[in-house]
Amino acid sequence: MNRLIANRGLLQIFFALQLVVGIMFIFNYIVYKNSISGIYEKVTENNRMVIKNIIQSFDSSFTSINNLMFNIHALPYEQIMDSDGKPDMEKVLDLQDSLGRMVSTMDFVEDAIITYDYKLAITPHGTSSMEALFDRKYMSGKYNSVFWINFLRSEHDFTVFPAETYSEMTAGHKKNLIVAVDSSNIRMSNKKLMVLINVNKLLNSIDLKGMIPDASLMVLDENRNVILSTEKDLDLVKILNDVYFNPSSEASLTHENFEYNFYKSDYNGFIYINKLPYKFQNIHSVTSANQWIMYGAIVLAVILSVLLSIYLYRPVKGILKILGGSNVKGNDFVKIQSGIVKMQRENESLKSQMGLVDSEIRRGVFLQTLDGYRHSEEYELQMQNHYAYLFQRRYFVMAAIYLQPVEVSEQLELSVEEMTELIQSGVQENLAHVVVFHEDHLKFLMLMGMDHPSDRKKVLQHYENYIRQVEKTTFSSFKVWGCISRVFDSKISNCREAYQDIQNGFLYRNVNRKEWVTDTEAIRFVPGIHFPLQKMEKLSNCLMTGKTDEALEIVDKIIEENASLRIHYHQMLHIAQSMFFIVLKQINSSEDNRQELFRLETEIIEKLHRAYNYQEIREVLMEGLRRIAAMQNHDSKSKLNPAFISQYIELHYMENLYLDHMAEVLDTSSKYFSNYFKKTFGVNYVEYLNKVRLSHAREYLENTDLSIAEIGEKTGYTNSSTFTTTFKKYCGVSPSEYRKNTGK
Repeated sequence: MNRLIANRGLLQIFFALQLVVGIMFIFNYIVYKNSISGIYEKVTENNRMVIKNIIQSFDSSFTSINNLMFNIHALPYEQIMDSDGKPDMEKVLDLQDSLGRMVSTMDFVEDAIITYDYKLAITPHGTSSMEALFDRKYMSGKYNSVFWINFLRSEHDFTVFPAETYSEMTAGHKKNLIVAVDSSNIRMSNKKLMVLINVNKLLNSIDLKGMIPDASLMVLDENRNVILSTEKDLDLVKILNDVYFNPSSEASLTHENFEYNFYKSDYNGFIYINKLPYKFQNIHSVTSANQWIMYGAIVLAVILSVLLSIYLYRPVKGILKILGGSNVKGNDFVKIQSGIVKMQRENESLKSQMGLVDSEIRRGVFLQTLDGYRHSEEYELQMQNHYAYLFQRRYFVMAAIYLQPVEVSEQLELSVEEMTELIQSGVQENLAHVVVFHEDHLKFLMLMGMDHPSDRKKVLQHYENYIRQVEKTTFSSFKVWGCISRVFDSKISNCREAYQDIQNGFLYRNVNRKEWVTDTEAIRFVPGIHFPLQKMEKLSNCLMTGKTDEALEIVDKIIEENASLRIHYHQMLHIAQSMFFIVLKQINSSEDNRQELFRLETEIIEKLHRAYNYQEIREVLMEGLRRIAAMQNHDSKSKLNPAFISQYIELHYMENLYLDHMAEVLDTSSKYFSNYFKKTFGVNYVEYLNKVRLSHAREYLENTDLSIAEIGEKTGYTNSSTFTTTFKKYCGVSPSEYRKNTGK
């Protein structure tokens, strides 16, 4: 009881409705006691409302047919024939599957047909020829396959053919069908469409039971052709000849014992004729009672409006409060409408944001599979919902695309999201399933699905063609190269191994070849590299003594020798970085140029990692060495500088260059010179002098037939014993063994 008292609004509505029921009962009793003359008029009026509802139902059905045709036209594939003129069965099956899903939502649609060439017919149940479909399955006494093919080829508007009995040759089943054919004048695609409508199911969905008993309904199209009739043998010729029918309004005609009401649909111009039994009476005995009914209904409506207003006042205010407009003056319902419009806009914005979030979640799921770390079971279960998006075929290969701007300072016109979409749409033109993700910088990873491992060759070919194409068109301002992995089963656990394939592909690619795509299956390991330590030491000495051209020549020979060995990218990168660091170590790293050296090192290493082939690596390394040489231009008037010291040692290494002698040449003390040399060159003076002498000694051993003693004398050693001991200390072998190993 307390709950009922608390819901006073509910009680008000309840008692108001009871009041309505009581008053209506009283007035209907008065009408019943006086006469039943007005019943027919009320029934016919109700019948008109029923007919209008039926017309709306027909309009809704034909609207659904139009929408179905529009959606079918929106399906992909403007053409299903391949280059050999044969149907592409993958496209056919895709259309068949999509058509089946669309038709399954409409119970009264018996069948839907798509044809391109008037021969092949695609239906939700399979494919067939137009001849087999309309000469065997849907046979009619009026229409055959030749008629339908000729009609589809002709110029025509959207046409609905009258209901006709169609039978199947083999099973003998008969069905009453209406055929709707799309317009050739406003066709949105190359598809020609036919929709077969089951009359019985259509009438069941519309529900004609609300009509007066013994009434019937006929449907005519805008050209006055009969499409459907619920009464057989209904002849309207005499009726239509006796009535002047304005097609823009309703009309009625009484003929014999029936009344015919004519209606026109506002949607498609169809004419609906309702035939119902007619009984005319002109009895006015219930006029007064009808007036009382009218007055009573008015009073009751006023009372009901008051009660409903009282009951709905608080809910309306509550809705306004939720929508944030309770404190704003004005019409409450206008404010509610404004709030709903605002919520719709916010929902659209939220929907767009959720789309971006969902896309980013899929990217996060994919990238997290590459880290190789184990996640919690709860996390794995949540992420499994996104795995179906990644794998839609039984096997996959992973591929990568690297983009490098031709000009480093060039401003990118495309966003990363736009690049991702362009890559995915471009690759998907030739491949069935492709998923593309942005990894970092300008590197993009993709999963390309396939049904069989043997399809990898075809996938690789399409991928290479795409890389060649976009380097000249879409990404013409970039250097573009790619890499493709082996074939893997479509399991999330295999993504990590496929990604390792991609990384190895870029590291172990051949720097001596110009190729758009690195195929990881074609990589062969190259164990040997050319790494001459003595020439690298000579490179450093040449650069420090101002012999830049000779230093660059050494670099060129080392790079070319390794290129001829067809070594891997990471090996060539290691050699280039080693030469650069060896030279960099010998530079005077005073406080003045330390920051400049740091910037130089960062820039050169970054460029080396961006270089794709050995020519680019060589150019970057030579650029760095030239800049290092330019930094060594010290004041020539000062003797105490690295350039003068290294040049003096290079010219006089064969003499007795004692520490005191060098201090005397440089006008300083031996102690100060020793400390200065160690700080500047990173090694002590004696060690540096031995390296210079032994560098020349190795050249003598390789290129001359001089004896060991003669070579020791020419390189500044007083006796062969000292020379041999020093050589073995720094080179690991005696001079004679070194000469033997080098072939002299």
